[in-house]
Amino acid sequence: MNDRKTTDGQDGEPGPTTADTELSGRLRGLDAELKRVRAEKEAEEKASIPDRTSATAGMTLAFRLGSEFVAGVLVGAGLGWAIDHLFGTAPWAMIVLLLLGFGAGVMNMMRAAGETGKKTPPGGA
Repeated sequence: MNDRKTTDGQDGEPGPTTADTELSGRLRGLDAELKRVRAEKEAEEKASIPDRTSATAGMTLAFRLGSEFVAGVLVGAGLGWAIDHLFGTAPWAMIVLLLLGFGAGVMNMMRAAGETGKKTPPGGA
């Protein structure tokens, strides 16, 4: 009747039964399987989330480049208009400074785009 109990050899007290060892073995196996399934599920969730940082960085760069160009053109046109208005040289100052503003806007865009491609070394420049 007590065939499932074993003794540990000390004081004749009963040790763990074979059912207990089977149960603990099954529990360890279940724990390992749960960890594996959870790891797979986390990997799937990470893979399904789109990387929004690259899209956000691209939009930021596009707005920056666009604003650099527009600012150059508007400043050139505004200064040309002001000079034409003050000195009565219409439309020559506006045409010249608008073209200079266009060139400055393009150069600012190229400078801003070049800065984004550079990697700064750790610890500063």
